[in-house]
Amino acid sequence: MKVPYLIAAAAFCFGMSSPLMAAETDKPEHIVITPDEFVWVDGPAGLPSGTKVAILEGDPSKAGPFTLRLKVPANYKIQPHWHPAIEHVTVLDGIFHMGMGDKFDESLGKILPVGSFAVMPIKSHHYAWTGNEAATIQLHGVGPWGITYVNPSDDPRKQKK
Repeated sequence: MKVPYLIAAAAFCFGMSSPLMAAETDKPEHIVITPDEFVWVDGPAGLPSGTKVAILEGDPSKAGPFTLRLKVPANYKIQPHWHPAIEHVTVLDGIFHMGMGDKFDESLGKILPVGSFAVMPIKSHHYAWTGNEAATIQLHGVGPWGITYVNPSDDPRKQKK
């Protein structure tokens, strides 16, 4: 049961696709997984390093519904950005912070404790961060998921490694 999710996670993080994933998404199927079955891998290149992601449903890089969990470390920042499709975030563990706008300003953000929910409409400019503790969020939406930074120099994919 873990193999399809590992393949989906790898495809999401590395921008590849797999025939196995396509075959799985062609037909609806009942998905029942427990946390010990999640396959955690490094987060996508479009986010600053340090996150871990587990794909629970679908393939975020393709059209269709997807659900993933994202472990975000303490003292982490995602600069202002937007997505090409609606994004839903639920805080499952820790405290997550979000703000709206083109400039990162913690004073204008909102503290999101466990159980909080946020919806970002298509192309809504927003940013996020954690304080002194890590957080786990569930992100779901309809793919293809992508991230475009308001300031292109903030994009981790364009920064030297």
